[in-house]
Amino acid sequence: MTDQSTTASDPFSGFFKRGEVWFGIGLLMILTGLIFPLPPFLVDIGLAISITFAVLILMTVLFIGKPLEFSSFPTVLLIATLIRLTLNLGTSRLVLTYGNEGTAAAGHVVESFASLVMGGDFIIGVIVFAILTLVNFVVITKGSGRIAEVAARFTLDAMPGKQMAIDADLSSGLINEDQARKRRKELEDESSFFGSMDGSAKFVRGDAVAGLVITFVNAIGGIVLGTFRHNMPILQAADTYVRLTVGDGLVTQIPALLVSVAAGLLVTKTNVQGSTDKALFNQLAGYPMALGMSSGMLCVLALLPGMPFIPFALLSALSGFTCYMVIQQAKNRVSDQLTTDNKNKPATVAEEPIAKSLSIDMIRLELGYALLSLINSEAGQRLTDQIKGLRKQLAGDMGFIMPAVRIQDNLQLPPNSYVLRVKEIEAGRGDLRPGMLLVMDPRGQTITLPGEATQEPTFGLAATWIDPTYREEALFKGYTVVDPPTVITTHLTELVKDNMSELLSYSETQKLLDELGREQQKLVADVIPGQITISGLQRVLQNLLAERISVRDLPTILEGISEATAVTRNLTNISEHVRTRLARQISDANTNDVGYIPMVTLSPEWEQAFAEYVIGEGDNRQLAMPPSKLQQFITSIRQSYDRFAAMGESPVLLTSGPIRGYVRSVVERFRPSTTVLSQNEIHPKAKIKTLGQI
Repeated sequence: MTDQSTTASDPFSGFFKRGEVWFGIGLLMILTGLIFPLPPFLVDIGLAISITFAVLILMTVLFIGKPLEFSSFPTVLLIATLIRLTLNLGTSRLVLTYGNEGTAAAGHVVESFASLVMGGDFIIGVIVFAILTLVNFVVITKGSGRIAEVAARFTLDAMPGKQMAIDADLSSGLINEDQARKRRKELEDESSFFGSMDGSAKFVRGDAVAGLVITFVNAIGGIVLGTFRHNMPILQAADTYVRLTVGDGLVTQIPALLVSVAAGLLVTKTNVQGSTDKALFNQLAGYPMALGMSSGMLCVLALLPGMPFIPFALLSALSGFTCYMVIQQAKNRVSDQLTTDNKNKPATVAEEPIAKSLSIDMIRLELGYALLSLINSEAGQRLTDQIKGLRKQLAGDMGFIMPAVRIQDNLQLPPNSYVLRVKEIEAGRGDLRPGMLLVMDPRGQTITLPGEATQEPTFGLAATWIDPTYREEALFKGYTVVDPPTVITTHLTELVKDNMSELLSYSETQKLLDELGREQQKLVADVIPGQITISGLQRVLQNLLAERISVRDLPTILEGISEATAVTRNLTNISEHVRTRLARQISDANTNDVGYIPMVTLSPEWEQAFAEYVIGEGDNRQLAMPPSKLQQFITSIRQSYDRFAAMGESPVLLTSGPIRGYVRSVVERFRPSTTVLSQNEIHPKAKIKTLGQI
């Protein structure tokens, strides 16, 4: 029986232990006070609670580190406003009902405030009350309300950009999913908080207006009631009721002023980290010269005739002393930092960190010691300027950001030699003659000028090093004349174009996405990583760059990827589909100076042969043509293109779409400069000219 009764009473005991229940009861009591009259002793307790609550709010705002730590402030502000309005209404009832009995009619708290502030003269009380009301209403509430409105507006406007920044950091791997979720939650909380603060500012302003109106109505109504109902002389009625009314206004206006100051401090703290005192004092004391100049100005004011000497002199000495202490503290911090650095600094460095040996130069130019003059003279400036220009040209033409080129000397090289390395692997080398010029005959004839015969390092053409005095004669004969820095730059240009696919790293791919315009970020978010990963996008771009197709039109490439991934996940097939989306660009790049695309078509026999020798299904398809057949195809290509080269033509090879990739994989082995296009990559408006058939 005892257990049953205990069990039956448990729900009620647990019910009253819940905090939200007591909060709801307290809120109902506040709302009840708006309807039913309150006795004086209860009003005294409520006014004391109101003042304590206002002080607690102000102190909390002072000591928090950032506004979101007090995210419940709008709710607290509403409760504080309701408490003050309830007490204001309760004191108004007491003043109007029992005001004729004396100044203690509305409770001892109202009486004490009235006598303390007025000092026996109700006119003084009216003036003080008016000043406090103006300060609260005109200065603090209006300013904090405007700041809250602007902060809410700018926070909402900045949300899309911050959200995209979080998504970009998540996609690039800088943060994980949990960190991204936390940052999104903070962003949502910040938006909700400043939106609520914008509305809460209206509570503060409305509270000030309500207090002013209630005080005015109580004063007029009290004088009328005292004079006509209680037969009091008008001066006595004015003194009694105005004293009670102003006391009531002061005891409710002071908590309102404290809460208004707290709201102002909170909304002005959006960019200040740490408690308010530390943030302000650290920033004000961070400029000792300002303190020193202030001390000097106060000293001058103290010495002016008619000015009180003691206050200004004391303040001058205080600010001067503070300036001196701040400077000394700064010196001590610097000295301590140097001491710490010296202690932490190793006495001797035996060798470079091993981790430094792991770094790889994407592109490196090594020079023999006789070529160091190229980087220590005007020619060196010319060389670096040409490399900068090359990076801009590649970015504009190919949409590819060329890595920085590291230039260093190599004493193991012959004196006049240079080596170009791509990812530490030698990709090309050549010999230069500093102070001389390299001339070539574009017609392929022998150079008739005196000099040293050589071979141009980039294309292997016959050339001659000549003295600069023969420049004009060489130009007159129609020769191509270049200086040593231009030879290096030309060689570097071709090597970079041949290796663009290898130089396009994961980080560079991410950088290309980040540098897209804001209007394209929605497209990026839809495609990556949902439809393709950044690694997959990197591979597609590498496939395009390997055939020297510009990836500058990245939005069109992303649209093509989005279309292709609905059908296949094979990166080669995706790349082929993207090429069809870039048909206009590809056609324009292969149009000659006359305005048409010279092309050679693949005969139906070879088309059928390639189609028959492609084996496998789906993503496992591959070419399995017999070696004899491959050799026959290679011979046909070489004979045809040698004939067209003699005619001065460099046509593209046109195939059908399904076999284009396989034909290209064969042709690039022996003629990498030959462009292989499918019929889908020829734009409908492009002009074409068929020169022959393989």
